[in-house]
Amino acid sequence: MTTTNLTRYVLAAAARGWHVFPLARNSKTPPRGFTAWQDRTTTDPATIRRIWQHPYNLGIATGPSRLVVIDLDRPKPGEQPPPEWNRPGIHDGADVFAHLCEQAGQPLPLETFQVHTRRGGLHLYFTAPEGATLTNTRGSLGWLIDTRANGGYVVGPGSRVTDEHGGGTYEVLRPITPAPLPAWLVERLRPAPLPPQKPVTVPLASDRRGSYIRAAVLGELNRVTSSPPHGHNNALYLAAVALGQLVAGGELNAAAVTSWLTEAAAQIGQPYGEAQRTIASGLRAGARRPRTVAA
Repeated sequence: MTTTNLTRYVLAAAARGWHVFPLARNSKTPPRGFTAWQDRTTTDPATIRRIWQHPYNLGIATGPSRLVVIDLDRPKPGEQPPPEWNRPGIHDGADVFAHLCEQAGQPLPLETFQVHTRRGGLHLYFTAPEGATLTNTRGSLGWLIDTRANGGYVVGPGSRVTDEHGGGTYEVLRPITPAPLPAWLVERLRPAPLPPQKPVTVPLASDRRGSYIRAAVLGELNRVTSSPPHGHNNALYLAAVALGQLVAGGELNAAAVTSWLTEAAAQIGQPYGEAQRTIASGLRAGARRPRTVAA
């Protein structure tokens, strides 16, 4: 697809009030050097025309766009369903979703904005519910069903992705206004209440130098645990970068920093796998600028 044609898709998304940002060409991830994407989304046509002079794909940030997107995937070659879904008529995420709707006594909510994904799956776009903060899920509804909400994004229509699983283009199937997320799905996706927060234990030396490092660590952990729902992942990344600089300078141990940040991320409900990827990325970035503390 030409850059001009893709820009039309991006502008159309922004016209709906959806916050967009670039993904690398033929990829599902931001371009090299485009960090903290959560803070760099836009709906401004002039900004979009400038950015998409380059052959970027389209990312749609679901949180600020007030969207919840249900991703009904297809199995990868050779992938078999888990035992609980190994039953007649279940072949992919769409089948699982249809079964869940039947179990709940609810119709399939297909009267909404739909995108056909590059491997034959389906993205169902819904407006996010008022008064409930939904986050990303992976498989919590069922096999091959993921959701993207606060803190997440989806590859937008018009994008082409090529990787080890093949290539293809994301195409709009139903260009209608997203319907509200059905109430029964809101309840299924509502995060469980978090346990009461407790301080993260940071055992460091009590001398002046150790006190400085301890304060730096606690400050970064507080950055994570006090971050707003739409900023959790960005706060975690920035904290990992800052502490990664101290790791690179020999002031902190990487395993200990990872453990502290993981515990802080768990307190705000960040999915474990996503948190681990963000922490690792931040530590790598921080390693490029080592920082030491004077004795």
